[in-house]
Amino acid sequence: MPDALTLARNLELDLVEVAPEARPPVCRIMDYGKWKYEDAQRAKESRKKSTRVVVKEMKYRPKIGGGDFETKTKKVEKFLHDGHKVKITIMFRGREVTHPQLGRDILDRIAERTEDYAKVEAMPRLESRNMTMVLGPDTKKAKNQKAEEKAAAAKSAAGSDPGAGSRPAPPTPEQVEAVRAQRAAAAEASAAAETPAAETPAAETPGTAAAEPPAESETDNG
Repeated sequence: MPDALTLARNLELDLVEVAPEARPPVCRIMDYGKWKYEDAQRAKESRKKSTRVVVKEMKYRPKIGGGDFETKTKKVEKFLHDGHKVKITIMFRGREVTHPQLGRDILDRIAERTEDYAKVEAMPRLESRNMTMVLGPDTKKAKNQKAEEKAAAAKSAAGSDPGAGSRPAPPTPEQVEAVRAQRAAAAEASAAAETPAAETPAAETPGTAAAEPPAESETDNG
């Protein structure tokens, strides 16, 4: 042990006892501060990767109104999308417990509404005056639903724009030659239209003489 401690000090490292129950005890020369830091980082990454599943609970009444049903069910959907399990509880009061089908109908509506991304992990059952059902997120169904939504969106975009996603076929050599011939003919016609016509002398009208300038008169002052 003294030799190991001296060696650790010479290396500016620590002598750490890793198996104190062994005979003789097992020690290791290491940088204890660095090891503690790396161990803390590994524990932190492990906590990040681990998923913590929380069971939420939502309570309904057999005679719940439409607005309250929508509000509570939207919260159930949010819990499921966040990755939590949801326990649905139908609370009966008084003689309502003699009509368990009312609660079962509510649970069936919730299960049907969330069937695309959730699954029933605990079937409905009546316990005393409460009927319960447990829903859990179904990642496989959720991925399939997202893929279907993307495909539907792409199909809708292609339908609104027929040319989207498709490229026109390249022209054939015959089509290229036809276009060149049309352009050449159009250029020749344009050049001919811009050339000025030759000037021709004006024709005299028969029976008319050309106008002569008047003769100058001389005045004799002598």
